[in-house]
Amino acid sequence: MSEPVREGRVDQRLREELAGIGIASLLLPAPRTGRSPRGVREHLDALAIRFRGAEAQVLRQRPVPHAYRVFFRHVGLDPDVTRVPIEAAAVERLVHGGLRSRGLLADALTIALLETGVPLWALDADTLDGPLALRLAGDGEALGRRRDAAALPGGRIVVADDGGPLAPLFGDPAPGHAVTRRTRRLCVFAVRVGGVPEMHVQEALWACAETLGAG
Repeated sequence: MSEPVREGRVDQRLREELAGIGIASLLLPAPRTGRSPRGVREHLDALAIRFRGAEAQVLRQRPVPHAYRVFFRHVGLDPDVTRVPIEAAAVERLVHGGLRSRGLLADALTIALLETGVPLWALDADTLDGPLALRLAGDGEALGRRRDAAALPGGRIVVADDGGPLAPLFGDPAPGHAVTRRTRRLCVFAVRVGGVPEMHVQEALWACAETLGAG
């Protein structure tokens, strides 16, 4: 892999309050096609078989999902209301009777999540200004750089670059930074929490890269 995994900055206050928190990213070429090839769709089907009812019931007891559940509670999110990403994916699989292909990038993120338990998000790398960081938003600071960008409440944890917030923690990227058909380079990133080994995060990013390379 030509690009290394990059460790982002974390605000000192967050490091003191949330032991083990971190952010890691990987720059990748955007997929040449939106549709997932057959091999990727078959991988989703295989994962859907693995994540049947019995697996979904014990999922939260496994170390990585449990670590994210604990972290959610530490930042004021109830994981029984706002599900951690892997539990949300497992519930979707049960509701739909399988894992639906939603395009190569979305499928690559899902495969990495289900293989490792580590959630990933993707940004348009060419809209970024400097490395990614985790920090607290200033009162009224804008989410994204569009003129109609929404204002953030002060103290909210955000993924940011040198130009400002790009996404709320565990949330979707702001308009103007999300991946579109015009995107040429991806910045795929993961938020690491206490109890999740760094190697798991790297494995998730590499799994995403491998799936994208299949397209």
